[in-house]
Amino acid sequence: MGMSWQGEALIEGAAAGPALRLDAPLSFWGGVDPASGEICLAGHPQLGERITGTVLVIERLVGSSSSSAVMLELLYRSIGPAALILGTRDAILPIGSLVAQQMGWTPCPVILLKDPPFATGDMVRVERETIYKDDA
Repeated sequence: MGMSWQGEALIEGAAAGPALRLDAPLSFWGGVDPASGEICLAGHPQLGERITGTVLVIERLVGSSSSSAVMLELLYRSIGPAALILGTRDAILPIGSLVAQQMGWTPCPVILLKDPPFATGDMVRVERETIYKDDA
């Protein structure tokens, strides 16, 4: 049996996939290629990793108000993350998912969870504000 955590749903939804935990902060603007879904920020520990279909765990975001536009582009192309788990509140990145929802595209659930305990490769499922980690 897996474990569960209660977070705060910034954008509600349901999704599942393998966790990809970022080891360093990232701005989607200049940090994620909107044409491929790959992390493209030189020197980032996850450089070259694809975020497509992952439950992306980001302890802290940095940077640009244009990050929401990159998220929107990823969701439009169906190459965005399945869900986002944020360790700190962010007012910018979730807007991309909200706009995608308004456009009739599949949004990306965004959950706020302080000190998210998930590691890359964990199988994670999001349902509204609850996050489940499946046992291996």
